[in-house]
Amino acid sequence: MSKDFILAIDQGTTSSRALIFNRKFEVVAAAQESFQQHFPQDGWVEHDAEEIWQTVLNSCRQALSKAKLAASQLAGIGITNQRETTLIWHRDTGKPIAPAIVWQDRRTEPLCDALRRAGAEAEIQEKTGLMLDPYFSATKIQWLLDNTEGARAAANAGKLAFGTIDCWLLWQLTGGASHKTDATNASRTQLYNLHTGNWDQHLLSHFNIPESLLPTIADNVAEFGSTAPAVLGSPVPVFAMAGDQQAALLGQGCIQQGQAKCTFGTGAFLMVNAGNTAPHSQHRLLTTLGYRLDGKSTYAVEGSVFIAGAAVQWLRDGLALIESANECDAFMREYQGKPSPITLVPAFTGLGAPHWQPAARGAIFGLTRDTGKAALVVAALQSIALQTQDLVRAMQADGIDIANLKIDGGMTRNLPFNQCLADVLNTEVSRPAQEEMTVLGVAFLTALQIGWLKSLEDIERYWQPAGCCQPAMAQATRNQLLTRWARAIEAVELFATSS
Repeated sequence: MSKDFILAIDQGTTSSRALIFNRKFEVVAAAQESFQQHFPQDGWVEHDAEEIWQTVLNSCRQALSKAKLAASQLAGIGITNQRETTLIWHRDTGKPIAPAIVWQDRRTEPLCDALRRAGAEAEIQEKTGLMLDPYFSATKIQWLLDNTEGARAAANAGKLAFGTIDCWLLWQLTGGASHKTDATNASRTQLYNLHTGNWDQHLLSHFNIPESLLPTIADNVAEFGSTAPAVLGSPVPVFAMAGDQQAALLGQGCIQQGQAKCTFGTGAFLMVNAGNTAPHSQHRLLTTLGYRLDGKSTYAVEGSVFIAGAAVQWLRDGLALIESANECDAFMREYQGKPSPITLVPAFTGLGAPHWQPAARGAIFGLTRDTGKAALVVAALQSIALQTQDLVRAMQADGIDIANLKIDGGMTRNLPFNQCLADVLNTEVSRPAQEEMTVLGVAFLTALQIGWLKSLEDIERYWQPAGCCQPAMAQATRNQLLTRWARAIEAVELFATSS
């Protein structure tokens, strides 16, 4: 039987998806399943890792059923995932020791503070390219070991396994036979040395983490293992894994130094290909791994916004102002080219780059008696563009000039939002014809392993634009919007540091 299809798994912050691609990288079938978000305390965000696995398994089986395919017709599997989210499980049973701590979670700020006071911050940033922040996995691992009964002793005895979501899914898919991660996900743990390409012993000692807990690191394209027969019906090799933002970088065809993309999902993530030398940001941006192939690293500069699409989800689920995200389109059209009369800072889980203020919380400025639903919706979407502008400004200060920004993610279906983004950034933005950039990126990586693609350069011919927005906002209006935003951010940071 010919193997003419690739299964790409996209495990995100709020849902899991499985897409099947043919040799032309067309989507043959897709399935998606949401899962619950847990907020047990202020600043805490958790997932049930077993629920995540079940949604992935269901999605894979449903996609195969929709495509009327057997697993034996799959040439390989690729996995892309929400990054930094951290879980630890028992090696003998495969059961998690506690809920997964999500990348948005802020509970480990005291651990970060302790490391700063100990003078470890400079070394951590130099080796990992990452700011010392609860965002990353290392302090989450430390917290789980110290706050789960018996966990540290079990870890020291080699009885536990750590993984980000890619690693957890691989363990489940292979029936516990493979405990591996890829280099891009490893680079988000704050335990991976960008310069050596390995787990760093000194970093492990800073966070008091035993090395026996950690998975083996592989390139983005590798033989990660094969699915257990009972999972999909027959064994299928897993040939590629990549963190979601790195996968989107490849899906967008950003394989040349200086090319940039921004993905708008739960958060917003601006990433620029930095080439073969790891840069050092002077303006609080991250240096991370873009991809690693054949042992050769390509680096990226990244800015992370914690709340993007999550702000729309809050409008829908938290405030019940809208019934679906699609309603935002009409409100944005109503306000086309002008600011909302209010300013919303959606710092629900702190501020990401370039502010790095984990204690910050959301705020609304300019409320009046006649403030209505439309103003709140538009302010929320404009806040996403304004947070992205903070990242672009920091990159410009680092000498990175973005002439064209490729955008993707569910929010970019809202065409007035795309125009708002171009206006606020004062930059051309391009939306691809193929929406599935993240899963497409990991499909491309899988195709490299099975020979459908010969090199990364082959990716470029698959990128086609669906639309392009040029900045059209009057400069005076843009200046007013940016000034109000800067004042709002200053007030939020001031409140955070004084409380």
